[in-house]
Amino acid sequence: MPEPMTVTATTGDRPGSALEVLLAFTKLGVSSFGGPIAHIGYFRQEFVVRRRWLDERAYADIVALCQFLPGPASSQTGFSLGLMRAGYLGGLAAWTGFTLPSAIALVLFAYGATALAGPIGSGLLHGLELVAVAIVAQAVWGVARTLCPDRERALIAVIATLIILFSPSSIAQIGAIGLGGIGGLWLCRADAAKTSADGQVLAKVSRPVALFALAAFFLLLAGLPVLAGLTQAQAVALYRTPWQS
Repeated sequence: MPEPMTVTATTGDRPGSALEVLLAFTKLGVSSFGGPIAHIGYFRQEFVVRRRWLDERAYADIVALCQFLPGPASSQTGFSLGLMRAGYLGGLAAWTGFTLPSAIALVLFAYGATALAGPIGSGLLHGLELVAVAIVAQAVWGVARTLCPDRERALIAVIATLIILFSPSSIAQIGAIGLGGIGGLWLCRADAAKTSADGQVLAKVSRPVALFALAAFFLLLAGLPVLAGLTQAQAVALYRTPWQS
């Protein structure tokens, strides 16, 4: 039997069940507002501070990994927390509990969007936008105090912020991630060396499965753009008229 991969954490708590994960994430799914950054703050407050499923360092590692991956970091963080807590069913339960309520609310809102026309609806939406700014700002400040507790990490965060603000392109995002990794290797190596390996949370994913998922990730990352280009070229060839040949 291959040994499951592990993530360093300090919990000492018993492994949970998929039902426990589903109930915890459903509670957040119906009460958490804001975007992915706000969600990451809610996850930290609920699962690190209150429930103590994992410690601050392990949570920071998960968030960093999920920010490195394409796609919504909050959904990936939630799935990772559920996976670590209760295996594959826990990951599915976390995704379902947190995503399904918002999906249902969005569908209902779409059906009732026509009722928000006019000055009343515009005022209501503008008020919601202001509240969203406050929620995201509070979440960013709470996470920043944990992830950037010293000058070195705060400097890396500020430089990454400036890069994204002045060049909000996908290349700039990749560059900021790469520079952040180099900066962490250079400035935070001493802090990483102090990390204790005491207490480990089982990720409950075997090494062959992890390697297969990693290979599939890079295959899709490189293959889907190529496939899209080939498909588009094929579509253009099908619609080309005789006098354009």
